[in-house]
Amino acid sequence: MENHVNTLWGQFYGWLPTLLSYVGQLVLAIIVLLVGWSIINMITRGMGRMMAASNIEPTLRGFLLSVVGLLLKALLLISVASMVGIATTSFVAVLGAAGLAVGMALQGSLANFAGGVLILLFRPFKVGDSITAAGNTGTVVSIEMFRTVLQDSTNDIVYVPNGTLSNNVVINSSQSERLLASVSLLIDYNDDIDKARALLLDLFENDALVLKAPAPSVSFLPRPANIAVTLGFWCAPGNVTPLVAKYSEASIQALKKEGFRLGVTARTAA
Repeated sequence: MENHVNTLWGQFYGWLPTLLSYVGQLVLAIIVLLVGWSIINMITRGMGRMMAASNIEPTLRGFLLSVVGLLLKALLLISVASMVGIATTSFVAVLGAAGLAVGMALQGSLANFAGGVLILLFRPFKVGDSITAAGNTGTVVSIEMFRTVLQDSTNDIVYVPNGTLSNNVVINSSQSERLLASVSLLIDYNDDIDKARALLLDLFENDALVLKAPAPSVSFLPRPANIAVTLGFWCAPGNVTPLVAKYSEASIQALKKEGFRLGVTARTAA
C-alpha cells in the first residue's frame, strides 16, 4: 500500500510541471480575453463617436459597429483558443467554407445589402426626399439595409431593392432649390396667342410661391388640329404639385372666360 501511494505521488510530481504550465497558459488566456474584450469595447465606442461626429446615418453606424465588434471578438476568441492549445486551423477553414456557401446562396440579398450600405454612406437621398428611380417616383419613407420604402402620389407604398437603386440613375428632386413645373393645354388655331400669353402670365402676378427669376413663360407649338400651349414656371420642390393643380384649373378658367376654344388638357410637372 505504501509503495502504491509513493508511486502515485511520484506520478503527480512528474505531471506537476506540465499541470503548472497548462494552468499558467489558461490564466494568461483568461487575462488576454478580459483585457482584449475591454479594448474591443473601447474601440467600438470610439468608432461610434467618430461616426456620429461625421454624421453617418444611425442605421449604418449601428450595423458597422456590430460587424466590427463581432469580427474583432471572433479573432480574439480564436487567439485565446490557440493559447490554451486548441487547434483552430480546422475551425477557421470550416467558418470560411460556411461563409462562402452562404454568400453564394444569398447573392441577391448581399447585392441589396451592399447597395444599402452605399446609400447610407454616400447619401444620394434621405428620408423625406422626392426621388425617381427604376421607374418609380415617390417620397422616401425609410431607408433599410436591403430596401428603400417610397410613397407615391397615389399613397401606395413601393419597396425598391437597394441593389437596384445603387446601380441605376436616381433623380433626387428635393436636392434642388427650384424646379421647373408646367401646365399644358390646347387652343384653337383661330385664337389670339398674344392675348393667351398675356392672360396666362397675369395669373402669376401676385403669387409669392412662383419665382420671379427665372420668369414664368408661355410657349406655343402648332399641331395638326390645334395649338399646344405650355405654361412654365419655377418654384420650390415642395410646391410643384399644388401649384400645377392650381394653375391647371386657373388657366382653363381664364381662357374660357375670354372666349378661347380649349381642347383636351393635360398636366405635367418636371
